[in-house]
This record gives sequence, structure tokens and C-alpha cells, in this order.
Amino acid sequence: MEESDFRRIQEISYLNQDNTWRYRAIVHFCYQRHAHMQTYVYPEDIFHFLREDAHFAEYSFDQLEQDLSQLVAWGNLKPHQETGRARSIVDFKRRRFRYQCTPYTVEIERMVEKLKSLGDEFGGSLETTQFDRILSALKGFLTGGEHLENAELNQIWEDLQHYFHTLVQNASDYLAHLKSAKVEERMQTSAFIVYKDKFTQYLQNFILGLQRASVRIEKLFKESEPEREAVLFERLAVYQSGIPRLGVDKSEDAYQQDYRESFQVMREWFLGTEYRESELQLLSQETMETIRRITRFAQRLAEQHQAFRSRKTDYLYLAKWFAGLGSKHEADTLAGVLFGPEGVRHFYAEPRGSDNMDGCIFEELPTEIEVKPRVSTYREKMRTSAVRDHREEKEQALRVYREQQRKLNETLNSLIDGDVIDFEKLPVVTKEVRRTLLTWMTRCMQQRGSIRTETGREISLQWDRRAKRSVCLRSEDGEFYLPPVKLKVKQAER
Repeated sequence: MEESDFRRIQEISYLNQDNTWRYRAIVHFCYQRHAHMQTYVYPEDIFHFLREDAHFAEYSFDQLEQDLSQLVAWGNLKPHQETGRARSIVDFKRRRFRYQCTPYTVEIERMVEKLKSLGDEFGGSLETTQFDRILSALKGFLTGGEHLENAELNQIWEDLQHYFHTLVQNASDYLAHLKSAKVEERMQTSAFIVYKDKFTQYLQNFILGLQRASVRIEKLFKESEPEREAVLFERLAVYQSGIPRLGVDKSEDAYQQDYRESFQVMREWFLGTEYRESELQLLSQETMETIRRITRFAQRLAEQHQAFRSRKTDYLYLAKWFAGLGSKHEADTLAGVLFGPEGVRHFYAEPRGSDNMDGCIFEELPTEIEVKPRVSTYREKMRTSAVRDHREEKEQALRVYREQQRKLNETLNSLIDGDVIDFEKLPVVTKEVRRTLLTWMTRCMQQRGSIRTETGREISLQWDRRAKRSVCLRSEDGEFYLPPVKLKVKQAER
């Protein structure tokens, strides 16, 4: 950090003083004149403008000169002596001034106006077109930048930065808006059901646009060469250094460093780092969670509305239906269909040991459950036993587990042909191998890249999405059909 990052910003002092209402009125008038291309403002113009307001009915010109001097001391206004209008030596000695807003003041007033327009709630939006614009600008910068003039290259870079910052700011503001307390309250009203489909469709379209463009953007970042980036940043720095600026002494190396840092921030936002996932992935997860939250709110409101709805008409219709039946057996049959069988018992069973969906229930092993008396006086018998040392059993269990993992790793290594596991060429595998391979494939699809396993292997998924055929993964507990995928395996370095 530089020394200027720690200094006190005295230019904002006029926003929090006892006479702030006077200082803000003066500064705002000067800012409006600056916005209308009137660089210099005379004290007489300021005074006549203020006296038109009832709050300044007793405001004097001497007070205005004191306030102007204070604003000059804070660095909000810059005085310029007016010598052309002096008619006598006395007028010249009075040092009549005209005033100009400093750059800090102009930016502060712009910020204040923006804060006034924000209100109490977040705004923002989720526009899928921003991804397309970023993709077009990034492609023009990385692949076509070397054929452009420096001015055109700089314009593409400015557009890329603008689209990226607009996307990040609008997306974060809109998701914060949906999480605000007022929106939460509105979602809990019955009127929200009308807008539920619009919100859900809007967010789903954003997710689809994100998924379509993000893959191509990530590919551009991954295929970008550092040498080409350095040449482009150097040309941008040369262009910026060639723009004449008075009082600005910034070297080309400083410009290049700024460009590299901005580009790295953008790259990490889309790709992430080895320590954390990308902000793009977090944005996708946050949007999906918002869709689920909106759906839950709507479902809860629909259930509440259904609970309070009168069922009188339904019951009358059912009563007429029952009255028209000819026997008790038919009535019992209809009651069983409408209300379910009488005296239903619910049974608990352990999870299935197989994932075969075509299996029969009669092939499942029974589950034995110990039933205990449901009386308040029942107590289990407590037997006093000595503390036993189970160290040998623990070590034996650990040895068995390690042996199983060793055999599993050996089996997986035997399936690797070169550095690829081709699902189409695999023999019949065990249930443990099948689970491991499908788990690797699922993790690769979720993270859209390579993963690292517990044993240090680096796994990446190879999948031709245009292929319409399917392959069969044969296992001891069934067959699993999936697209022709391959897993590229890079063994851990020893």
C-alpha cells in the first residue's frame, strides 16, 4: 500500500459539520454549474441562488465568504483571482475570486447523487446478455487484439472492464435484493404466488445463459498465452502514456501492473484458484439456491391456502357417491381408494444392499428389529462389566481397511490404459470400483475441470457431447448405461 492510502480525506469534511447544510448547498450549486460546462462560479451567483431559498433568508454575503474560505481550506473549491473586472486599485486589493470545483469534489457529489437515487433497497439485475458481451470483448482482446490499433485495443479493454464490473455489481445487488427483509416479507404473502413463475423463469434463463457462455469464456482464459498478454498490456500502457496529462507522472510499468492485476482478478473470477472455487460457480450456486427458496415459499403459501379452503362441496359430492352404492363391500372398497386402508402399519427396513432397480422385493433379506415394551415402567437391565482393551481389534480393523484400499487401488491401476480409463473397454468390475469411478465422474462434472483424489491422483473428464451412442458399465450388482466417457488419470508424484 502507498502512503496516500493512509491519509485522512479532508475533502469529505463538509458532509459532516455543524454547518453542513450551508456547505452542501454551496458545493452542490458549484457542482451543477460544473456539470453544465460552467467551470468558474462567482460568489454573487452563489449568493443570489441561496437567497431564493427560505432557509437562507438571513444569510449574509460575509457568511458566504467565510464558508467559501473554509471550503477552499478543505480542498473542495479552488479559488482563481479575478483581475479583469477591477475598476480601481481598491477593487484589485480586495482580491475578488471566482471558484472552481476540485476533481475530488466532483466525484464526491456524483457519489452523493447516486446514494440519493439508491433508496433503501438493492437494485441490480441478472442479464444474460452481459456474458455474451464479455465473451465477445474477451475474444476480440485476446485473439484479435494483435491486429488492432492501440486506440481500438484500448477501447475493447475498456468495454471488457465495463461489462465485467456491470455483471458483478448487478448480480450481487439483485441477489441481495431477493435476500432483503422486505422481499422476504412479500414472499410470505399470498400475492407472491402470481409472481413466482416470473421470478423462477427469470433466474432459470440467467442460469442457462451463464452455462452457455461461461464454458467458452473459461476456454479463452485457459488457452491464453502469458507472452501474448504481456504484449497487449505493453501496448495499452504505451497508449495511456501517450495521452498528455498535466500533473500525472505514471510510468508504463505502473500501467502494465494495473492491467495485469485487473486481468488476473477477472481470470480468477471465472476460473478460481487452487485454494478456492470460482466466483462464477458461487454465483451459479447462489442463483440455484434462490430458485429453490422461492419455490419453497410458493409451495408453503399454496399449502396454507389449501388448508384453509372449504371442503364442503367435496364432502357433499362424496356423500352422494357413497349413498348411491349398493353394498357395504363397495363402500369399503371406495373408502379404501379415497382414504387408504384402515389400520395401516408402517415398517422399517434397512437400506438396500444393491442398486439394481430391476430387483424383486422377495430377493431382499429380512430386517430383524428388537421390539421393546412401550410402558413407562420398563427399564433395560444394566450389567456391570469390566473395561476391556480393544486395541487389537482396532488394529485388526485398520489392517483390514488398509488391505481393502490397497486392493482397490491396485484394481483401479489395472484399469488404466496409458493414462486413460475408457468406460467402453472396462471388464466386469466390482461394486466398490463402480462406485469409485462414478464418484470421480460426478465430481469432475460438478467442478468443470480436474479433481484430486485422496491418493493424490489428478482426474479429468473427457466427454464428446456430440456423441449420441451409449456404453455399458458392467458391475457385479447390475449394468449402468452412460455416454462414452473417459477419465484421464495423472498419478501422484512421489
